[in-house]
Amino acid sequence: MRQSYDTIIIGAGIAGAATAYALTQKKQKVLVLDRKGIASGGSGAAGAFVSPKIGKGSALQTLTNEAFSFAKDFYLAVCPDHFHQTGVIRIPKDVADAKQFSAYAPFNQNSYTLYTKEQLHAEGICCDFESFYFSEAGDCDAKGVCEVLLSATEVVQHDVKNIRQEEGAWHAGGYTAKNLVLATGYESDLADLRYMGIKGTWGTRGDFTSGLDLKVSMHQTMSIGANVNGIIKLGATHEKEVVQVQPCDKVQALALKTKASALIDTSDLELKEIFCGMRAGSKDYFPLVGKVIDVPAMLEAFPAIARGAKPEVRYRENLYICNGLGGRGFVFAPLMAKLLAECIVEGKEVDSRVKPDRLFLKWCRKSEELVFLR
Repeated sequence: MRQSYDTIIIGAGIAGAATAYALTQKKQKVLVLDRKGIASGGSGAAGAFVSPKIGKGSALQTLTNEAFSFAKDFYLAVCPDHFHQTGVIRIPKDVADAKQFSAYAPFNQNSYTLYTKEQLHAEGICCDFESFYFSEAGDCDAKGVCEVLLSATEVVQHDVKNIRQEEGAWHAGGYTAKNLVLATGYESDLADLRYMGIKGTWGTRGDFTSGLDLKVSMHQTMSIGANVNGIIKLGATHEKEVVQVQPCDKVQALALKTKASALIDTSDLELKEIFCGMRAGSKDYFPLVGKVIDVPAMLEAFPAIARGAKPEVRYRENLYICNGLGGRGFVFAPLMAKLLAECIVEGKEVDSRVKPDRLFLKWCRKSEELVFLR
């Protein structure tokens, strides 16, 4: 007989890897299952920048910057060889955006320096807009980080087709555990998660060899990594119109080089490797972390929910999710994993800003799938 576990996690991207790490730190026996292996999808294709969000103080900006502060300390402590604290310069997209930067400044919750055009030019950046430099920011080696986080966890390459719960235990891929965590990214058909509105955004990243002395990373309309060990990362792209996984496209990677030439000297950049994959986001761009609602049971017991009723929510027993981290997966993952591990092991309530519950009642009222209940 195969052994049983405290928790099975399905998905070995940054969400699943960080959750596995957080649970093993709490002495849980964890198994991670993934169809293609560690960081084989959207996480592996990510530029994996770890930097703050700028703006005028939205709730999402506040949460993102809390997660950034946690993440950069986490990576420095846990996997310093795979986090390059190069600093990140946030550059206005255009003249209109440049005028907004003075309005953004009071909401920069993390330490920053205002860079003049002279300072940008000194860094080899061809731009005349005043910009924000966040010295504590940087970027990760995406796969390397995930591998370190999973180094103390059993990982099995297995394509999980279905999950079931029997007598208080979850069964997946022939394995058994008390708890099950879905960290499956844009593919979310193992349970009824319709109310979460999980959607995919395709990304392509190109790694280029270069001798360019580029010491700092930057983001404008695209991300450009500092030169680390002779490699400059460009991307990843955000293509919402792509709905299915496809082979990596060299043309896309070379298009990133062309785009980057507006900011840096790309004359000696040579494409070494292409990464591509689908990243998962939610309807409102906040992460999805916590318990999973038992949608069929709720609709059967309370059909009036589709007409605005607000009954007490029922959950699938010991079924959890960590998903919807979007294009900032490496920013959100460490803090979201901590919150979920505390929920699973200690019974703590997850931060209401990221609980998927926030989306359920609205989905019940608005979804065309439930029109028959109205």
